[in-house]
Amino acid sequence: MLKKRLLIVEDSKPIALVIEHMAKSVGYDVTIAHSLSEVKKLLAKDHNFFVATLDYGLPDASDGEVIPFIIEHDIPAIIMTGRMDDNTHKKLLNFPIVDYVTKENSQAYHYLMMLLHGQLTNHKIGVLVVDDSLTGRNHIQQLLLRRNFTVYCVSDGTKALKALDEKEDIKLVITNHEMPGMDGVELVQRIRRKFSRTEMIIIGVSNSKGNYQSARFIKNGADDFLRAPFCPEEFYCRVIQNIEKLQYIEEIESAVNSDYLTSISNRRYFVERVSKQLNNLEISDLIKVLAVVHIDDFKSINDKHKHEAGDEVLISFASLLSESFSEDDIVARLSGAEFAIFSVDEKSSGILEKLKKLQADSGKRSVKFGNININFTVSIGGLVTDTGDGIHESLAKAVEVLNGAMNKGKSQLLIEGATA
Repeated sequence: MLKKRLLIVEDSKPIALVIEHMAKSVGYDVTIAHSLSEVKKLLAKDHNFFVATLDYGLPDASDGEVIPFIIEHDIPAIIMTGRMDDNTHKKLLNFPIVDYVTKENSQAYHYLMMLLHGQLTNHKIGVLVVDDSLTGRNHIQQLLLRRNFTVYCVSDGTKALKALDEKEDIKLVITNHEMPGMDGVELVQRIRRKFSRTEMIIIGVSNSKGNYQSARFIKNGADDFLRAPFCPEEFYCRVIQNIEKLQYIEEIESAVNSDYLTSISNRRYFVERVSKQLNNLEISDLIKVLAVVHIDDFKSINDKHKHEAGDEVLISFASLLSESFSEDDIVARLSGAEFAIFSVDEKSSGILEKLKKLQADSGKRSVKFGNININFTVSIGGLVTDTGDGIHESLAKAVEVLNGAMNKGKSQLLIEGATA
């Protein structure tokens, strides 16, 4: 995959090198220019840049002349400036820039790093804009597109609820209050019935002069509030801070639900998810297989090559396990060298084929540790389970089947109730 290209325009070589180091650390391919004349020569040949950082005051462009030149070439711009007064501030806000950063202290470069990383990753975050005013929708949409978010726009609450059902990437809803039919506060109430604060951010917007609107939105489930017309800076600050809050929560949940070594789901989360699936009436007529996988002779790998080598084998197999099953399946590390799989299909033969392939691919896998290559095999045991079966009882039974299979030797596969 080709890296996104960043153009750094900075007359200070030390600062340019700092920005270059930061940009490369988050995944950019970097080109540097030190003056407007260099930029003009460069863009005459190549203007395929994803984003640019621009020094406001260059030797041959002391008053921000580089900014409109870059914007004319459709390159999103982040402005770096060592000076800030009312006139400069007003001038910058009149440009359709990503943002500006004042070179005051090290915190400015942390902020720049956040901006650069966001331009690469914000497209993964869907934002739903709800406003019956086309002008209002377009204004917010353009602000969000500058930050590279994926934006969906609808004109009323009913369409908003439909969009939330259809678009799984939506993490933020920005809704106006004054809309015919379902107003913004009612929409917030309806959204909160389905999505908690740890799943969805809601920001209310109103141009009403009443001071109570912000409190109404917050009390009914919104995370934040903006009074229109608002300053783009305030808009970005509120959007980014709320998204960061949601991302922190997701990181905490991921740490709680993931195995510390392999990063796949842990036992607790596996039990929780499979338990829900076993009570899911939508899959009641499908075949459900719960299987437990054990790496054969794992203790001998640890004894012969030390625990660090064993860890590499576990990580390698976990990666293969994730690659071998789809997002609709549930995989996890239970403990030690024991892993679990929950898979649903119309026929058990389809699940058996996936398990056989996992077993065959494991035997072909070689884990490099220092100067040696470690090969391993796996045994699999489990059963066809049913809707309403208890997860703990099913898991215990799957382990029994696995132990019985392993008593016969290595590379065993036994799924009770499955037919080829």
